[in-house]
Amino acid sequence: MSSTLAGWLQALALVGALALCYRPLGDYIAKLLTTAKHLRVERGLYKVIGVDGDADQRWPVYLRSVLAFSAVSVLFLYALQRLQNLLPLSLGNKGVEPHTAFNTAISFVTNTNWQSYAGESTMGHVVQMAGLAVQNFVSAAVGIAIVATLIRGFTRNRTDRVGNFWVDMTRITLRLLLPLSVVFALVLVANGMIQNFHGFHDVTTLTGDTQSIPGGPVASQEVIKMLGTNGGGFFNANSAHPFENPTGFTNWLEIFLLLVISFSLPRTFGRMVGDHRQGYAIVSVMGLFWVASASLLTFFETHHGGAALTAAGSAMEGKEVRFGIWASSLFASSTTLTSTGAVDAAHDSLTPGGGGVTIFDMMLGEIAPGGTGSGLYGMLILAIVAVFVAGLMVGRTPEYLGKKLGGREMKFASLYILTTPAIVLIGTGVAMALPGERAAMLNSGAHGFSEVLYAFTSAANNNGSAFGGLTVNTEWYDTALGLAMVFGRFLPMVFVLALAGSLAQQQPVPATQGTLPTHKPLFVGLLSGVVLIVVGLTYFPALALGPIAEGLH
Repeated sequence: MSSTLAGWLQALALVGALALCYRPLGDYIAKLLTTAKHLRVERGLYKVIGVDGDADQRWPVYLRSVLAFSAVSVLFLYALQRLQNLLPLSLGNKGVEPHTAFNTAISFVTNTNWQSYAGESTMGHVVQMAGLAVQNFVSAAVGIAIVATLIRGFTRNRTDRVGNFWVDMTRITLRLLLPLSVVFALVLVANGMIQNFHGFHDVTTLTGDTQSIPGGPVASQEVIKMLGTNGGGFFNANSAHPFENPTGFTNWLEIFLLLVISFSLPRTFGRMVGDHRQGYAIVSVMGLFWVASASLLTFFETHHGGAALTAAGSAMEGKEVRFGIWASSLFASSTTLTSTGAVDAAHDSLTPGGGGVTIFDMMLGEIAPGGTGSGLYGMLILAIVAVFVAGLMVGRTPEYLGKKLGGREMKFASLYILTTPAIVLIGTGVAMALPGERAAMLNSGAHGFSEVLYAFTSAANNNGSAFGGLTVNTEWYDTALGLAMVFGRFLPMVFVLALAGSLAQQQPVPATQGTLPTHKPLFVGLLSGVVLIVVGLTYFPALALGPIAEGLH
C-alpha cells in the first residue's frame, strides 16, 4: 500500500470515528452538565470540601472558585516537585530546580503542559502520577466547566447564576474523563504501551554499548494527556517514543483521543440551547479549518520545499519512520489546532510552510476544535463578533440565540480576542530585544525568530509544543513563559465568565425576520471569514518576519 493511500485511509477513518462519536458523546456531556442528580460519591466529595451541590454561583464567585482551586493546585504541584527526593519511586531524582518547578506547575495547571526538561530523567513516578496526571484531569475539567457557564448564559434568563464550579468539575472528572481514560488506557496497554512501576534497566545494544531503558506508568498518563488536550510527555521524546506511542494504530488512536471531546462539544452546545442546528454550524467551521490545516501541512511536507530539506534530501527529517509523513502531518495539525501540544515528530524540522501552519493553528486561538472546553468558548466568542459585524451591516442591534449583544457584551468579547495576541507579541518582542535571550537561539535569522514566536504562541495559547533549537530551561524563559501561560489561561476565562453572567441576566428577545440565522451556510462562511481576518490582521507582521520570510528565502 502506498503512503498516500494509507494517509487517506487514516484521515477518512479518523473523520468517520469522530462523526460516530459526535452525537452520543455530545449528548452525554450535555446530560451530565444539566442533570440535577448527584452520584453518591459526588455527594461525599461535596461534604468533605464543604460545598452545597444544589447551590448556583454568580459569575464572580465561580471565577474565584476557579482561581482558588488553580492557585492551590500550583502550590501543591510545585511542592511535590521540590520535595521529590523525599518521595517513594523517585528513581534517584533530586528535587526539581525552583524555576523549572515553577514553570512546570503553572504549565500543567493551565492545561499547557510545556516541558523544558526530559521527563524520564527529571520526574519520579509519584510526581508523574500524583502531580502531573492529576492535573491532566482537573485542568481539562476546568476548561469544559467554563464553556458550560457560557452556554448557560444563553439558556438562562433574568438570573445572576451561571452554575457551580465544584459540581461541574467533579462531574466532568468522575463521569466523563475518568471512565473514558480507564477504557482507552486498557486499549493502549493491549497495543504495546507500557504500564508499570519499574525504574531504569541497563541493556546491551546490538553494537555492544550499554543503554538505560526507563519504565513507568505511561499508559495511564498518556490517555488523559490526549483526551484532555494536555500534551505533556512521560518521556522527553513525547509521542515519538516507542514506549509512549508503539504502533501506527496507537498513533491514530492518540489523534482520535485529542480531538474527540472537543469535536463533540458543539453537539453539547446545540443540545443545551435547544437547537442542534447551532451545534452543526459551529462544528462545520471547526471542521473546515481542521481539514484546511491538515491538507496544507501535508502538502508542504510531501513537496519537500525549503533549504533544510533540500540539504537533507528527504522530508523525513525529524519524523518517525514508523509513522511517515502523512500520519506525522495529521498529528502535527491536530495537536496545534487543539491545546494538546503532544508531538510525534520534531516540529522544528518541518518545512517553513509546514512550520508556519502549526504556528498559525495556535494563533487561531486553537478553536478548530481547540482544547477541551476552551476551543468551544473561543469559537463562541468569535461567533458573537460575527453576529455583531452582521448587525452593523444592516443597522440593527445584533442578537445571538435570543440575547442582545450590546456594548457590555462586545467589550468582554473584544478583551478576550485581544488578550492572547498581546501576550504573544509583547513576549516575543521582549525576548528578541534582550541580547541574553537572543543568545538562547541555536539558529539565527527568520528561523530563530520563528522559534521564539512559536514558544510564546504555544505558551499563551496553552498548547505546550515547541520548536527545537531554543534553550528555554533558563530562569528568564521559565519565568516569562510561565507568566504567559497564567495570563493566557485565566484572563480569557475572566471575560468568558463575565460575558456569561451578562447574558444570563437578560430577558430573551424573540426572533424576527431581521434576525441573522446562525445555523445556515451563510453564517458558517461569515464566521470563517471573521476568524481569518481577526487572526490575519493581528499576526501577519510576525508571521512575515518568521516562517513566511524563511519560506521565501
